[in-house]
Amino acid sequence: MEKQIVVIGGGVAGLSSASFLAKEGHRVTLVEKNESIGGRARKFEADGFTFDMGPSWYWMPDVFERYYQQFGHTASDFYELVRLDPSYRIYWKDETLNDIPANLDAFRDWFESLEAGSSKKLDKFLQEAAYKYDVGINDLVHKPSLKVTEFADFRIAKGAFKMHLFSSFSKYIRKYFSHPKIIELLEFPILFLGAMPKDTPALYSLMNYADIKLGTWYPMGGMHKIIEAFEKIAIEQGVEILTGQEVTGFSLNNDHISSVEIKGRTSIEADVVISGADYEHTDQTLANGKSNYTKSYWDSRLMAPSSLLFYLGVDRKVEDLLHHNLFFDEDFQQHAKEIYQEPKWPNNPLFYACCPSKTDPSVAPEGKENIFLLVPLAPDLNDSDELREKYYHIIMDRLEAKTGQSIREHVTYKRSYCLRDFKSDYNAFKGNAYGLANTLRQTAFLKPKIKNKNISNLYYTGQLTTPGPGVPPSIISGEVVAKEVNKMIVKNTNRHEKTV
Repeated sequence: MEKQIVVIGGGVAGLSSASFLAKEGHRVTLVEKNESIGGRARKFEADGFTFDMGPSWYWMPDVFERYYQQFGHTASDFYELVRLDPSYRIYWKDETLNDIPANLDAFRDWFESLEAGSSKKLDKFLQEAAYKYDVGINDLVHKPSLKVTEFADFRIAKGAFKMHLFSSFSKYIRKYFSHPKIIELLEFPILFLGAMPKDTPALYSLMNYADIKLGTWYPMGGMHKIIEAFEKIAIEQGVEILTGQEVTGFSLNNDHISSVEIKGRTSIEADVVISGADYEHTDQTLANGKSNYTKSYWDSRLMAPSSLLFYLGVDRKVEDLLHHNLFFDEDFQQHAKEIYQEPKWPNNPLFYACCPSKTDPSVAPEGKENIFLLVPLAPDLNDSDELREKYYHIIMDRLEAKTGQSIREHVTYKRSYCLRDFKSDYNAFKGNAYGLANTLRQTAFLKPKIKNKNISNLYYTGQLTTPGPGVPPSIISGEVVAKEVNKMIVKNTNRHEKTV
């Protein structure tokens, strides 16, 4: 029953699927085109600074813990996990700021100070969000979503109304709250899900539960500690990891992949292939004309945002920044419109500033600051050095104004990263950073399928398939596809034994 499995892509989903299948006794080789694993969660070091390249929010700690425990570990085996308090800071349009408390009672008091009666409404809102989180994270996202009948006896089929699958997120939260600051705080996670709040199912209030109730955490040493943990687990299970190896195609025997072709070297034989690389790239470029979907299908997909990122090393401490800082000092709806409805470089962008050196002195030299800036952008825009520099100064003007200090003249290290880098490093479709938009028409079994219908042994994992973008969903995606692959192997083995 032991099979040779090749996993393409060393991101979170690829590492997850590789480890689960190696645990089942299969020979697993993971192939990564970049020189280091981690995908969007890679790190790099420069001038004594350690920069996480992508994910910086550690939400849903229960998903990480569940993963570790399936391999006989716990998070504390790999890193110290610290809950941030305040969770984050928000700079508002009215020139005020709020530090969002981790303590639920303090959070409730803050809501009440903004809008009388909202603290009791918050309790009801969180109660409903908790149900969605329980059903969504423990049931819905673990479905392979190959067909609609998977949900026939599922809690969501009986409780679609309770899950608010067909309600607008925007309308849903306005049934509870009216204060603009409360609305913007609750809508901010939606900005990265890939649609206007009015077009996003109210199901995703489960993200608010993750934020408010489960909290915002940080693994000391940096978010890449997660990748180090996943790598250790993979190696413990016997996964062979090859970096700097770009997959260029497949050798096919009818509808079956016999080997995976690697640029500049011999091919790797495979009984099963799982692609954790960009789905569209695998489907349209690697699958030798046996794709799951047409070019027009991909062109019609609504994508989640891309991002303009800056990694800054600052030779002084910066006051008036927390670990996480959201700059909502411009119009939220207008920026969202310029991402989703009228795609263009935004006129007055919202942005996010992460300063992990406030929590973790190991990521910057003593007396210095590590700052990561992010502007959400529409995918598939023109990306030039001139535009990057223009927006660097736009957001630095505001960062300096809000914190009341000069920062630019103290920047000793600066690196930008944007659409063309996402395309180059990850073959990211349209330069996306966050996968497909989580609209109702692109949720669950309406996402691209995890199995290729024309190649019998090709599967997909990662943010463009079920359950979607983000580190916790990618962990689950790897587990889901591993179970389907193992199920297929067992079924074929039993069929062969009966025939013999």
